[in-house]
Amino acid sequence: MQRLCFRPAWLALLVVAVASLAASGAALAARIGVLSNKYWSETAQDFNSHIPQHTFTGVDIGGGAPPLAQLLAQFDAVLLFEDGTFVLAPSVGNTVAAFARSGHAVVLGTFYDQERSDGSLDFTPHGWGDLENIDPNTTDGVGTSYAARTLGTLVPHPLTTGITSLSAAKFAGGNQPKQGTVVVANWAQKNALGNPDPAIDYRITSQACVIHVTVAPNYPTVATSSADFGGDFYRAWRNAFDFGAAHCSIGPFAAPGDVVAIPAVSTPLLAALASLLAGLAALTLHRVRAPAR
Repeated sequence: MQRLCFRPAWLALLVVAVASLAASGAALAARIGVLSNKYWSETAQDFNSHIPQHTFTGVDIGGGAPPLAQLLAQFDAVLLFEDGTFVLAPSVGNTVAAFARSGHAVVLGTFYDQERSDGSLDFTPHGWGDLENIDPNTTDGVGTSYAARTLGTLVPHPLTTGITSLSAAKFAGGNQPKQGTVVVANWAQKNALGNPDPAIDYRITSQACVIHVTVAPNYPTVATSSADFGGDFYRAWRNAFDFGAAHCSIGPFAAPGDVVAIPAVSTPLLAALASLLAGLAALTLHRVRAPAR
């Protein structure tokens, strides 16, 4: 008889190596679909220029979302926002929710809140269908306040790495976090309910991870940098896409009680892990003969 043994030293190396792979997942380049009914192309071009770590492709959703199979084939994560409410938003939300439930991160930006079914009637909201069941925030009853927002409190997290300031003249805020949402940064100003107004947060429900950066991603197209928006604008968005590319995992070294989820494992990570295991097996596998009876 033979049995297989792994030497303890190599097992320890395996644990460290796998942990390192998980922790470095945020460095993986991702294909990001920029979904909007307006400024989808301009936003994708701007992000390609300022966030070269990922690749951005604009997608016009004014006439509805592409088929789910197409989104899954083309993108690792998507950014969803709008500029003006539109009647097909519920069907778009259903498709994007299905994309999220498949284990692909979804990032939201202003003016997502104006279309939410609990948004202000002034904007004639149509709702986002199933996406409203898994998104991080409700509105505060008003939504985007069209008032200045500056960064308030934040906590150390992959979503806040490198961020020391963030500001918006008017296209930001107006949200209320749901139960189970992890808020990593708040605006200094309160929302319409008199509560902390989240600047960056996320929510994980089963396989779905939805991140919300509550500022307009198309700001560079419609306004002037440093005058109408400023601070670590691009770093905030890069962090969101990094976090999404890492499948919303903060790694194996999370503090007790923190939210850690890896809804799906990326192809590069699977390949690296398979190579690691194959190499480890070749180095450590040996045969041990059982005592003769």
